[in-house]
Amino acid sequence: MTHAPTPPLAAKRPKKLSIHGDTRIDDYFWLRNKSDPEVIAYLQAENAYAEAVMAPIKPFEDALFSEIKARIKEDDSSVPYRLAGFYYYSRFEAGSQYPLLCRKPIGADGSWQDATEQLLLDVNALALGKAFMAVGEFEVSPNGQWLAYTTDASGFRQYKLHIKNLATGKLLRMRRERVTSVAWALDSATLFFTTEDKRTKRANQLWRHRLGEATDTLIHEERDERFGMDVYLTRSEGFLVQQISSHTSSEIRYLPADTPNGRWKTLARRRKDIEYNLDHRDDRFYIRINDSGRNFRLVSAPVSDPSRANWQEVVPERDTVMLEGIDLFKHFMVRHERVNGLNQLVITDLRSNASHSVAFDEPVYSLGTEANAEWDSQLLRYSYESMSTPSTVYDYDMATRQQTLLKRRPVLGDFDPARYESERIWITARDGVAVPVSLVYRRGTRDQGTAPLWLDGYGAYGLPNDVYFSSARLSLLDRGVIYAVAHIRGGGDLGEKWHDAGKMRHKQRSFDDFIDCAEQLIARGYTASDRLAIEGGSAGGLLMGAVSNQRPELFKVVLSEVPFVDVLSTMLDASLPLTVGEYEEWGNPNLPAQYRWMRAYSPYDNLRAQPYPTMLVKTSLNDSQVMYWEPAKYVAKLRTLKTDPNPLLLVTNMGAGHGGASGRFDRIREIALDYAFVLSQLGIA
Repeated sequence: MTHAPTPPLAAKRPKKLSIHGDTRIDDYFWLRNKSDPEVIAYLQAENAYAEAVMAPIKPFEDALFSEIKARIKEDDSSVPYRLAGFYYYSRFEAGSQYPLLCRKPIGADGSWQDATEQLLLDVNALALGKAFMAVGEFEVSPNGQWLAYTTDASGFRQYKLHIKNLATGKLLRMRRERVTSVAWALDSATLFFTTEDKRTKRANQLWRHRLGEATDTLIHEERDERFGMDVYLTRSEGFLVQQISSHTSSEIRYLPADTPNGRWKTLARRRKDIEYNLDHRDDRFYIRINDSGRNFRLVSAPVSDPSRANWQEVVPERDTVMLEGIDLFKHFMVRHERVNGLNQLVITDLRSNASHSVAFDEPVYSLGTEANAEWDSQLLRYSYESMSTPSTVYDYDMATRQQTLLKRRPVLGDFDPARYESERIWITARDGVAVPVSLVYRRGTRDQGTAPLWLDGYGAYGLPNDVYFSSARLSLLDRGVIYAVAHIRGGGDLGEKWHDAGKMRHKQRSFDDFIDCAEQLIARGYTASDRLAIEGGSAGGLLMGAVSNQRPELFKVVLSEVPFVDVLSTMLDASLPLTVGEYEEWGNPNLPAQYRWMRAYSPYDNLRAQPYPTMLVKTSLNDSQVMYWEPAKYVAKLRTLKTDPNPLLLVTNMGAGHGGASGRFDRIREIALDYAFVLSQLGIA
């Protein structure tokens, strides 16, 4: 007789936490001690329990892994981009987990395909003997001789700076830790880089390094703990820019790129609730700023005196159009805008000031900017994808308006986009606001009545929850699952006002929107509660925790990835990464009123004795964004409170960080596990 696996129970060690007259008892505070062998043993026990529970569906998981892996072209490569006499690209070799980063020289006649390939970085070699490897910064010097790059070997998003001589293939002895951004000066001998605080991981220092020198010069240290920074070189190569930002305010300092030892100047000092960023063309700066409205306007100013008195408005702030950014070229400007939740491209010929928009046909899609490295170009390279169209790279001629398809990501097997249908519907939230939901399904699925539905949500930081194509997701759609994305308030899907409406004291609106979307998808016949799976990660994991507390009967199964669920304890600990800077997103619980609104929804603090949906909760031991102990504490506490027999699993990747596995096949294995678990709970195997 086979016995059901027994879930591990973490020891209770009560810790009293009191503030503002409110006392919380945290039985699992001790799980924060990563160096405690008992903590590691508990995480390993949870992993073993999850493996035992899922043992019966392991063959299904393996089949899904093989199915998903079979759709990818293992020896694929990127579209090469041109920069300073070379074409740069990445490529995979069959069977390899990581890419090769390469370039080829361009001949005098413009030819390059048959030139000898120069291997700049073999990420597979960097990953040898390591459970995790990620390349962060990758910046070639203007003269093409030096490569500055950063690597993270743990998943903690803690990057080490290396400089490689591309002529000899040798690394310089120079190494720097905790580097977050880099930029070369035009002399190709001076490198600027930013570093993060060891405790809070806030990028707080800007440094100058000169090749061959043993020491660096500290240029600026940011002492306000709400602000971080990065550094970059404008596409024009005219200026180095230091962007200093909090969640709600900005300050920019700039330096002519040909005078690396010069004095950095401040463009406009930081002001409360005013954000801006900078680009450069000829004798003018272009400034995207929200000083006249939440959706940003565009102004220009003379480089000689860019003070506010000399600003000229180029594009006004518009209530229904979010100006998300611009790209400047020698003769053209590209505005990246969002209208009704959809990306738009607006092209302006700066010689004539004539503008036009690029048209897109599908009801739901996303755009991305590719490596437009060259300044003097009339080609804009961008990527397009939808929930049924694989990522496609185009060159768009901004002068002739002709578009050239360069590459569509291959999907091996019998994939045919015509078999799938996507749509966008609008849900009326309880306060009367219309909330968009994007859906994709295999044609014919809707003809069968209610279907299993997988609903994704995020809703934080003003980040749009853009749709994307996933060849792995075909394994859901082909089994009759509808995949949906709820574009709830708190995200940036409908501009900054959409963000404002779901943050700080209004955070409950994010949860209400998600619940309302689920309810109306059921009411409209797309699905039913016993066929509804929900997913969210990080701040989306907070969403999963909140809605599971508030409406547990509405969902069949919950996939919660690296979830931010211990809101109060995390936001009361200023020593943790992100905490102080995020007071402007969630609130500061040291203030009584803000404590109360966070107390009302914090998932860990609102767990109670009631039935809960089936849950798979995932984390990584080296996560620097949401510490592993948040989901670990959450599961440990929930085990003692839930009144149902539904599975509750915690899976910890013991060698990765916030984004999970770094190798492409390891990532597919994680997806296959998720799919196998959720599909089996929906009665599909």
